[in-house]
Amino acid sequence: MAIRSKALLAALTLGSLAFAAEAPQLSGADTAWMLISTALVLLMTPGLAFFYGGLVRAKSALNTMMMSFAALGFVGIAWALIGYSLALSPGGSKFIGDLSLALLHNVGLENKGSVVDSVLTIPHLLYMAFQMTFCIITAALISGAVIDRMRFPAYLLFITVWSFTVYAVMAKMVWGGGFLAQLGAWDFAGGTVVHINAGVAALVAALVLGPRKDFGRQALLPHNVPFALLGAALLWFGWFGFNGGSALAANGIGSLAFVNTMLAPMATLVVWALLDLTRTGKVTAVGAATGIVIGLVAITPAAGFIAPGFAIVLGAIAAFPSYFVLLWRARSRLDDSLDVFAGHGVGGITGAILTGVFAQKSVNGVFDGLVAGNFNQVLVQALAAGTAVLVSGLGTFLLLKLVSLITPLRASSKEEATGMDVTQHGEEAYSSGEGAILVAELPQAVLKPKPQAGN
Repeated sequence: MAIRSKALLAALTLGSLAFAAEAPQLSGADTAWMLISTALVLLMTPGLAFFYGGLVRAKSALNTMMMSFAALGFVGIAWALIGYSLALSPGGSKFIGDLSLALLHNVGLENKGSVVDSVLTIPHLLYMAFQMTFCIITAALISGAVIDRMRFPAYLLFITVWSFTVYAVMAKMVWGGGFLAQLGAWDFAGGTVVHINAGVAALVAALVLGPRKDFGRQALLPHNVPFALLGAALLWFGWFGFNGGSALAANGIGSLAFVNTMLAPMATLVVWALLDLTRTGKVTAVGAATGIVIGLVAITPAAGFIAPGFAIVLGAIAAFPSYFVLLWRARSRLDDSLDVFAGHGVGGITGAILTGVFAQKSVNGVFDGLVAGNFNQVLVQALAAGTAVLVSGLGTFLLLKLVSLITPLRASSKEEATGMDVTQHGEEAYSSGEGAILVAELPQAVLKPKPQAGN
């Protein structure tokens, strides 16, 4: 298979290596695999809801889960209306697309019309849907840093606009033939676009909102650790579509990414458990779930570019920076509630840079990394990671300030004390007896006692 040009190949969304000199025909096998992969990635957002929901206090569990579920609607519709066009349309600049595909105009069942039109073997409409699932979960990831204190209306406005501004810019630069793609940066399935982007946005959001009122004064313990384990399992299951589907074809590169998605988090889990044993003498379930997710994060940018043996090494290495950043955060005044930055930000940076270390052209057919003698690729990957930090950090900060001019970002102290479930949704994840909350006040005539004879 001949590569038309390096710039075009860099533009291949999610690093697909299914390309040819002439535009191929639609493939039934590729289409079937991508239908499955799209469904798997969509499942990751409910999986994230369980992962995050189990790690918070009971009085905010429902609110935390709703932050993920709401993204399915608000971010998904924004992507279909305008986000996809701004992120991945053929026109526009090196930093943002145009509106040629807005409202899904010219997005049909043909395998042409996108930034990678000449290399698709799946319908354009399916390609758009697959990309949508990535945007949804990226926005939902941010919620883990602001639980217990961000007002739900402000959150909805923020993630909706963030999806077609900050996310769209990163997607265009990396996957849409933009600035970083032309520079030669590689990101198979989202180290920069998804994880660094979401992790840095979460860090900025946590700093802008400030810590929870009980932070540092009260132990804020997970209310349902089995939920967190279930969420981690669903995330891992969905991640096979996330990485394996990023080949955009049922081919060898997709198989490589699939296997690497098994091996890397296994290695991270082992190293994380050993670190816990060395430090405390115990292996916690929350730590195991966290290690799995960080391994998945780290392998994402490299999944289709490195050999399975190096995937194990990458997963093992990735445990260290995230583990110690998480410990540092716990001792600081930074209330990144569920350590989104330590997990996704640091994990994404680690994976992006190590992609430039372990990549081999003999494996991926495209480019070499440091192990094959190309040190320059490490520098390019580091530059891409730094650019993601800058774009996401600045864009998120400005957007949060804009949202705060429209509606308050933070719940009141009284609302925090009561719990975000009741104050933001009028319902609770758990109730006791016949009812725990009063949904509607009774008329005064009913509440007023009847006069008794002789009184």
